[in-house]
Order: sequence, then C-alpha cells, then structure tokens
Amino acid sequence: MFRNYIKIAFRNLMKHKTFSFINIVGVAVGLACFLLIAIYVKNELVYDRYNTKADRIYRVTRTFLSSEGVATLKLAQLAPPFAPLIRQDFPEIEEVVRTLDEDALIRYGEHAFHERDIFFAESNIFKVFDIQVVAGNANYALANPFSIMLSRPMAEKYFGRGNPIGKTVRLENQFDLTVTGVFNPLPTQSHFHPSFLVSFNTFNDSRVYGAEQLRTNWGNNSFNTYLLLKPGGDPQRIETAFPAFQDKYVPGGNASTWSVLNLQKLTDIHLRSHTDSEVEPTGDIRYIYLFSAIGLFILLIACINYMNLATARSAGRAKEVGMRKVVGALRTQLISQFLNESFLLVFFALGIAIFLVMLCLPTLSEFTKKELSVSQLIDPVFVSVLIGITLLTGLVAGSYPAFFLTSFRPLGVLKGQIASTMRSGKLRQVLVVTQFSIAIVLIISTAIVYNQMKYIQNYHLGYAKDQVLVLSDLGDSTTNYDVLKQQLMQTGVVRNMGRSSRIPSGRLLDSQEAKVMKGDSLAPVNINLRGLYVDYDFIPTYQIKMAAGRNFSRNYSTDTAMVVLNETAVHRLGWTPEQAIGKLFYYGESKGQIIGVTNDFHFESLHQQLSAVAMILQPNTLNWLSVPIQGDVPTAVSQVETVWKRFFPNRPFEYQFLDERFNKLYAREQTQQTLFSIFAGIAILISCLGLFGLSMFIAEQRTKEIGIRKVLGASVPSLVRLFSTDFLKLVLVALVIATPLAWYAMYNWLNDFAYRTTIHWWIFLLAGGLTVLIALLTVSVQSIKVALMNPVKSLRSE
Repeated sequence: MFRNYIKIAFRNLMKHKTFSFINIVGVAVGLACFLLIAIYVKNELVYDRYNTKADRIYRVTRTFLSSEGVATLKLAQLAPPFAPLIRQDFPEIEEVVRTLDEDALIRYGEHAFHERDIFFAESNIFKVFDIQVVAGNANYALANPFSIMLSRPMAEKYFGRGNPIGKTVRLENQFDLTVTGVFNPLPTQSHFHPSFLVSFNTFNDSRVYGAEQLRTNWGNNSFNTYLLLKPGGDPQRIETAFPAFQDKYVPGGNASTWSVLNLQKLTDIHLRSHTDSEVEPTGDIRYIYLFSAIGLFILLIACINYMNLATARSAGRAKEVGMRKVVGALRTQLISQFLNESFLLVFFALGIAIFLVMLCLPTLSEFTKKELSVSQLIDPVFVSVLIGITLLTGLVAGSYPAFFLTSFRPLGVLKGQIASTMRSGKLRQVLVVTQFSIAIVLIISTAIVYNQMKYIQNYHLGYAKDQVLVLSDLGDSTTNYDVLKQQLMQTGVVRNMGRSSRIPSGRLLDSQEAKVMKGDSLAPVNINLRGLYVDYDFIPTYQIKMAAGRNFSRNYSTDTAMVVLNETAVHRLGWTPEQAIGKLFYYGESKGQIIGVTNDFHFESLHQQLSAVAMILQPNTLNWLSVPIQGDVPTAVSQVETVWKRFFPNRPFEYQFLDERFNKLYAREQTQQTLFSIFAGIAILISCLGLFGLSMFIAEQRTKEIGIRKVLGASVPSLVRLFSTDFLKLVLVALVIATPLAWYAMYNWLNDFAYRTTIHWWIFLLAGGLTVLIALLTVSVQSIKVALMNPVKSLRSE
C-alpha cells in the first residue's frame, strides 16, 4: 500500500507539472535559505566550546562608575595586580591566567614583519585553554622570561620547514626571544587567535615593564584575566565577594563605589559581551535571533505557497476522496496518501536545496568572513535537525489537505458541496496575507538599514578623514619628527602630519583623574573625561576647528602642561567655551590651564555618544602617525614610503587609510543590509511564485465566467482589473499589518546608534508601492492571458 501511495503521489506531481514545479522550486529555495542561515548560526553558537573545560572558564571584566553610579566604561581587561590576589583569596579557583595582546615588530635574519596577535601569556595558559603544542614542552615552554612560542603558520613564515626550537627572534629591535615551542592555530570559533605566545615572566624585566609595576600599577587595565573554577565552584559567590575584595586591596579605599568586577562565561564572550575593549570583534546574539527568524520566515513562506496551491487543487480532488471513502478507504489511509505526496515533494526540494547550499556556501563564507563548509551538513546533530525540519516542512505543507479534506462525509463530497465551499478560499487569503506581510517587513527593514548606512556615510564627523594615511606603532623618541614632517611636505603629496596616542575610528579608553578650581581649592570633576595625547600638529592635521582659544604651540614652552578640551567636556563642566579658557585644570600629571576648546568631533563610532575629551601635549611618546595625502594616491603612497624608509630602515612600511577603518566600524551593519536585501528579494520571489500559481489556478476555475463576460462586451482591461482586484486587496491588507511591525522592529534597531536617521513615511509608501507593483505584474501576466482567449474556447471549457 505504501508503494501504491508513492506511485499515486508521483503521478499527481507529473500530471500537474506547473504546480509541481512552483511548489518544488519554492520549497527548495526556502529550505536552501534556511540551511545556509542554520550553518551560519551554528558556526556562531559554538565559539570557544572546543575547550574541554569551557563550562568552568570565566573572564573577569571591570566596569567603571560615575559618581551617580552610572557605568561610564566597561573593560574586558584588568590591572595586573588583580590576578595573583584573586588566586590568593578565592580557594574555589583552580587556575588564574593573564594575557596581554600587543602589535610589534619581529625580526629574524633579513625577515622583519609588523605582527599583530602577539600575546604575552602566563605559563599555565595550557592548563586553562586547549592549545595543541606540536613542538616543545607545554609545561615549560613559557616558564622562562624572553621565551616565545609560534603558531605553525608563523613558524613556517619565519623558519620555513626547518626546526625553529632554540632559534632567536628580535622583538621591536630591542629584545631577543628564544623560540621554545610551536602550537597549532586556535579554531576559527575562538574569541582570540594568538600568532605568538611570549612568556609573561618577560614583564618582570624592568626594560619591558617591571615586577614592581605588575604588583602596584592599578591604572593599567590592559590585561585579559581568565579564571578556571574547580569542579562545583560557584561563580555567583565569587562575584558577591568582589566588592569587599576590591575595598581590601585597591588603593584609595571604597573602590567598589566606582569600580565593579564581574565574571563572564567564556562561551558568552563572542555573542553576549558588549564591553568597550575586546580582544577581537565580537558578534551579537540579537543578530543570531534575527537571522534565525528570517530563515524560519522564508521557509514558512515556501510552506504557505505549497499549502495555498494544495488547498486550491484539493477542491478538484474532493470527488477522488469521496470515491475512495465509498469503496472502503479509511481516513488514516487517505491522510497517509496526502502526506506521502507532500513528503515526496519536500524530499525532491531538499535535494535541490542541498545543491543550492553547496553552490552558495563559498560565497557566503567569503561574504561573512567565516569558515563555513559543507562538512557541517554531515554533522550528526545537524543531519538530525535537517531531517526533522524536512519532515516538519512536509507535515506543515501537507497538513491542511490531509486532515481537512479527509474529514468530510462522502455524500457531501460527491454532490460537490465541499468543493464549492473550498473555492471561497478564506484560508488561502489568510495565507497570502501572511506571506506578503513577512515580505513587506523585510523590504521596509532593508530600506531603513540602507537609509541609516547612507546617513552615517554622509554624517559630518567634525574632522577630515578622506585620504589620510595612518601609520602605527612609532613611539621612537630618538626620531626627529620635525625633520620627518619637513621631508614629507617637500614631496608635495603630503598636506600635513600629526601624531597621537589614538586615532579617529578607534576607542577612547584612556582616562585619568581630572580636577578644577572650585573656590580656593582644587576639586575632582564628576564627569568621565577621556584622555587623548597629541603633538602640536594633530588638530590642524585633521582640520578640527577651534570653538575658543588656541591649539598647542611650539612658541610656548609651558604648553606641555596645558590642556585642550572639546565642547562636550566644557558643557558637562558647566561652562561655555569662552568661559573655560584660562581655567586652572589638572589632568593626571598635567597641571596647567585650559588654553583651547575644539568643536566636537566624532572620534569613535556613531554607535557611541560623544565623549568628553581632554587633549594633552605629549609629543615624544606617541604611537600613531596621521598623514593626509593629495593627488594620485599610488604615487603619493610611494613617495611617503620612500621618506619613511630613510627614517625607519628596519621597520616595514605598513599603512591604513582612515576612511577604510571608519567603514569597518559598520561592517556588521553593511552585512546586515546586504543580507536583508537578499532575503527580502527571495521572500518576494517565493511569494510571487505562489501568487502566480494561485492566479493560474483561479483563472482556470473562472474560464467560463470570463468567456461569458467577453460575449457580453467586457473589455480586456476591465477583465484584468476584475481578476487582479481580489489579489491586490490582500497585498494592501498585508501592508497594513506589516507597517507597524516593521516600524517597531527598526525603531529598536536604530536605538543601537547614538546618531541615527529618522524613519521617514515615504519608506513605507515606497515598500507598499513596490510590493503592489510586483504583485500586480505577477497576477496580470495570467490575467491578460486568460482575457485574450477566444470566448468560444472558454465557453466550451469544462
């Protein structure tokens, strides 16, 4: 009997080729989208879970509070003295490990590279994280100072196929490091990816950092600190004890009133961490929920297509069901027949979907910068989920005809009473409204995301960012930067040159205590004032305007103690820019006066509110060089490189463009915009595919009616209008439903930006008009075809 059901199902599919094609293509595309999103989501959810002890590993974060108790800065790192004291005071902790990531120049022989992802790490890192050592002894490789381990790709880069153990590389042209081991790169799904591991004990050398600094420097919050709890350890109890722990050890007393320590699960770092300083860019669990919902919605639209066409055609199969019941067929057998037909179609679609996934996966991997592979499709858990989703899709798609049509009494079916009832199509109307509502929400969302991206790109940041070359990690006090600037300016391709501790598009994470004169004494300010260390030329290099006062000047030797604030800082202090000039102002070690106030400029991403910034003159210890260029870009870069090599012959010439860095700040939103556009297009495509099939079926049902109307004098346009009106009403209802849903969703999305566009009314009008136009074109193709038929042929139709 089962074989007979399969045979009948296959015959039905072949008998109605057009409907079968529409159904199979719709379900295949829906399944393909769902599978691609599922692979991406799975990849995001498994971050750091490769660690066998992942459930016991936590990272300690530190949040700084204002005097009102409001969080002003949340860091993923701590000051170095915390780690040994935490290990000492909490017996339920098995291991504590610190790391510090740096960028630096590494040289071996004639090879010199400016490397990123250099991690100073304590020797017990291998007891906490699963790092596979392929050469050297993990227990001792990082025990001694000035030891270094290389990842396998880095070992091959510097030493080829030779044995690197025992060889020496030079760090920053200052220190020799002995290679003591090689390790395999960490999996892609890790929140950090060290290319080099340097012994943390190297910091004990006073030339590097100093043992005393490690014990006493509570202000340098740059050290990633991880805890491995003993089995059964309670992270909640540790967090509860942290306030007393801080008050006990942090100098100044009452540290818990302005600083909060928290534990963060290792497996939460990638998707649920929103600190101001991450080792690498993280994801966001909200986007995982969003894309998962989109995948399900696309699949739902495909299922709705199948249900629509299946229920439409069910009216024609009502007599078949009645006859089967008359000759003794049980309802369960009829349900099995309809479900088999549905499952057969879905499994055909699944085969096509898998082919589409294999075709599209390399493009998706390149687009998302993730290592997504077809091998994830053969993971046992994923295969089980895939089979479950396929069966569920078949069940949902075939449920209505299977359970509804088989419930009627044979006599009513054979008299045609049920068929006439089903032709009213109330359920089909609800399904069409549902799928077009989803499609319209995606279209509106795409338009708003695009509008926000355009707003960001055109937003005036308060400084010149175009064609600015950025060179990093200088910090060489022996270089005469005035001569370097002079020679760069002589090339004719450089407009100016400025140096700073940080550059626009980065984060302002440096902060020190500020004091102002109140009455006859200095009092601490109650605002979070971010520090930016600059040279004389930083402000003019970026063409930042002065609201009051002046920039730092070489003509005043006392300017090394002076301060320049931005407008936001001055306003938060309760002054106007003019009132601030000349005020006594202490910031960290700088004790002088406010000599200038700049117009506000957006140093950080537009996700963040403007920070209050204090600029301090510190020309000899700055890491970033900003060089605005003009003219032909390749020629300008080449000339800058020529001058660079004269001053830094041992340092590779590596540069970035500031506007490219700025664009990277919104890479996630750009990706989201593209994906929204693709999925909105697919949703509309599948919806219109179903609408086309439905209009074709309705046209067949009304063939004789159209023939009679033509005989009585109806024109082709009036017939097309008559035929299309019912469908357009459904699309308009969908628009009414989708508009508030899309507005609510995108209003919340825009709240993630401190500076955002408004949601314009014309976006909804445009989305509605576009949807109506597409639906009208889809229906009109079939309407015109039927309206142009010979009425004689139409009247003969049965």
